[in-house]
Amino acid sequence: MRLWGGRFSSETDARTADFTRSVEVDRALALDDLAGSVAHVRGLGRAGLLDDAEVVGLVEGLDALRIDVESGALPWDPALEDVHMNLEAALGARIGPLAGKLHTGRSRNDQVATDLRLWTRRTIDDLDAAVLAMERALVALAEREGDAILPGMTHIQPAQPILLAHHLLAYVEMLERDRGRLVDCRRRANVSPLGSGALAGAGYQLDRESTARELGFDGVTANSLDAVSDRDFVAELLFAVTLGMLHLSRLAEEIAWWSNPRFGFVRAADSFTTGSSMMPNKRNPDPAELVRGRAARVVGSLAGFLALLKGLPLAYQRDLQEDKPPLFEACATFEASLGVMAGMVETLAVDRDAMRQAASEGFTTATAVADALVRRGVPFREAHHVVGRLVGAAEAAGLALTELGDGMIVAALAESRDSGVMGLAGDPTLPGELRAAATLDAALASCDVIGGTAPRRVAAALTAARARLDAAGR
Repeated sequence: MRLWGGRFSSETDARTADFTRSVEVDRALALDDLAGSVAHVRGLGRAGLLDDAEVVGLVEGLDALRIDVESGALPWDPALEDVHMNLEAALGARIGPLAGKLHTGRSRNDQVATDLRLWTRRTIDDLDAAVLAMERALVALAEREGDAILPGMTHIQPAQPILLAHHLLAYVEMLERDRGRLVDCRRRANVSPLGSGALAGAGYQLDRESTARELGFDGVTANSLDAVSDRDFVAELLFAVTLGMLHLSRLAEEIAWWSNPRFGFVRAADSFTTGSSMMPNKRNPDPAELVRGRAARVVGSLAGFLALLKGLPLAYQRDLQEDKPPLFEACATFEASLGVMAGMVETLAVDRDAMRQAASEGFTTATAVADALVRRGVPFREAHHVVGRLVGAAEAAGLALTELGDGMIVAALAESRDSGVMGLAGDPTLPGELRAAATLDAALASCDVIGGTAPRRVAAALTAARARLDAAGR
């Protein structure tokens, strides 16, 4: 029976009923709905709208429904449209006419807004735990293999040598910002709309603040119109999840490339790869590729939801029923992606030799050589030109910068129009100094600033990251 059917004289067309029902999706809110109903019943009791026996009867009935929901024993009737009507009807079947008092002072509008905030709060807590697990996987790999050297890239070209730990900690920083966005979203979402009614506020003297405290909210919404129609917190969570997926997608892209034999930097475990139905030789990093693909779906969920909101007048509109599918799917996708990527990272095998060989190619230490000249008093722009000539000479000769002879280095210095550089050409110690600066270890050590890739700086950053993660686990 329709719980809202008093003013209607004909049955709902089957096509309308099918089109408007949402129970297949919003039954995910069942436990949140029951928690909100229990708090609402107690609030009705405090307001004198229910006597003690009625409060006990309703709460016991709702607690019994919770057990049925948790065990999967509650049948869901699509004819009852949504999670709220299903639960109220089930309560009526269990405790009789008393169930009809449950909806006193409440609309499905403030009811679903409350449910969704409760769901958002606990989902953020789950996502935060999953992000932390991903950070731990990255930090553990950095602790195990972090002193391996690989070529840092810009424009997908060799740029400067960096430590693998430095590279992995970059993703830890991204994920920590993702956690911060989740915390911010949780704080703004954690206010109670219950008592706002359909749009104008409840018609009874309900103590909204007491009910909010019972549900663990930090406070109550300040405007009933805004309370029932606000979905800012959904947009915020979708954005935080989308950005988190983009961060995972970037890492997934690198794992896919690094595991290609032409790179050979890493080897994904068999448990995180798949084969080909035709080619027996294939080992495909499919989980990483699917994370990359599903990031696109999450981006689409955010874009679609923002488009949904843009033209809605106050207050509640049925369009808002469509807030749940993108939110639920995006959050589930993010949590699953964090899990599979953490597993991939934890089981990666690192080929240090392949990384170091790649870092030795492409003249990645050229900047360090230029910096060595600057420390001798050469203006950086002039040092840049000198080292550019050295790179050109080394490339033409098929040599590394560490293999350049004294004569080639002196010739590059002598070509300069800077008198100071020309004077350095006569210093017999300079060629050896520049060759030493061109080594991978020297280039790494030279980036000795907070946030740099110098081994001692990376070691300190890694220690700090581990301490933070350990503290977060307590």
